Amino acid sequence: MPSQLKRQLGLGNAVSLNMMNMIGVGPFITLPLVVAAMGGPQAMLGWILGALIAVCDGLVWAELGAAMPEAGGSYAFLREVYGRDGAGRWFSFLYIWQLGFSAPLSIASGCIGLAQYAAYLWPSLNLAVPGIARLHYTSILAAAICLLILALLYRNLSTITRLAWVLWAGVLLTIGSVILAGVTHFHASQLAMPAGAFHLTPAFFQGLGAATLIATYDYWGYYTVCFLGGEVREPGRTIPRAVLFSIAIVAVLYLSMNISVLGVIPWQELVKGGDGRYAVVAVLMQRTFGNAAARVLAVLVMWTALASVFSLLLSYSRVPYAAALDGNYFRAFAKLHPKHGFPNVSLIALGLVAAVFCFFNLSHVIAALVAIRIILQYVLQQIGVMLLRIKRPDMARPFRLWLYPLPPVLALAGFLFIVFSRADASREFVYAGAIAVTGSILYFWRARRRREWPFAGRA
Repeated sequence: MPSQLKRQLGLGNAVSLNMMNMIGVGPFITLPLVVAAMGGPQAMLGWILGALIAVCDGLVWAELGAAMPEAGGSYAFLREVYGRDGAGRWFSFLYIWQLGFSAPLSIASGCIGLAQYAAYLWPSLNLAVPGIARLHYTSILAAAICLLILALLYRNLSTITRLAWVLWAGVLLTIGSVILAGVTHFHASQLAMPAGAFHLTPAFFQGLGAATLIATYDYWGYYTVCFLGGEVREPGRTIPRAVLFSIAIVAVLYLSMNISVLGVIPWQELVKGGDGRYAVVAVLMQRTFGNAAARVLAVLVMWTALASVFSLLLSYSRVPYAAALDGNYFRAFAKLHPKHGFPNVSLIALGLVAAVFCFFNLSHVIAALVAIRIILQYVLQQIGVMLLRIKRPDMARPFRLWLYPLPPVLALAGFLFIVFSRADASREFVYAGAIAVTGSILYFWRARRRREWPFAGRA
């Protein structure tokens, strides 16, 4: 069944959607976690390493996205790389299956972060619901925000792109305000490193792995345009530029923001208060421009989180649609809204699951999200871009990644370092393994019934 999506997105819209996805609430709530992971300002190494991994991985996305500009992004890449009628059918199904967990986790993390900044403005939100000790009002608010975004996206793409520009302006204003506050009240002495900060011990590399995992989570989103590939104008030019421009701009903004914060708030305070509920940039604004400015910035961070969740749910809703259209996922997901022509079943399903995940712990959500994505998507994609070069050297590639094969090799090494360097990685391995096993069982059961790979041609 051919796609009925229209190519409406230009470079400006693609960059804005990418950056809204990247600059969500993540950098505003995870900075203390990054500093705590390494125990001082040397945690900036995690941000730098995360940026380098993002550039290497972004080049892979740019080549694959320009060569295969279809709705679904990684689904289409894995299907073509590993064989449309072979193992690619399994890997692409497995990708969609894990996306049913990892995409809502990503969306939920933004909603949880937004609710935590709302609790900075209204501390009573941190209270537990009477009679349910483990349920806090922030979780209920996070789920409600998720459902609000779902309602905002329930319309045609041309209306959404206009709204995206308004949301993007709020994103830039937020991060610009943080940088301005830090630069105008900067104390270089606070960047002094603790003794032994760069001793290359096992603890150093474990801390660097944990810091890079969080930074990687904050950088992710530069590939959003690839999921909307079937709706991008001149995809061979637009997709690579959108991916690489987004990474370059956001890397500069992140590094500037983190240096600014560390120049105002002593890193020792960030280590002590290092959890996802610590509204660090609101505290920065409070110390530089007063309580009123802090409250305004908290609202701007909430705006930024809203924009990020908006972009995430929009882009991910196209992936199950593409798989269902290809006959490799549940047929209901191939339906489009009868009036506005967007994949409404996919949008609703992901939005509702994300609302449920809003009741989980934020740090567990982030760790599970990163590990699942790396193991079940990114490793396959880095290997895949090299396999495709070997199997199909004459394939039309409007963009060829630079310095091949270094970017995919370095990205693969970086992702594996993140996964294996942390002391508490076993829990995320269990999550990823459970998703891989259940998805594989479901695929092979269905493949046997349909006589598809690897049962094709068998009596």
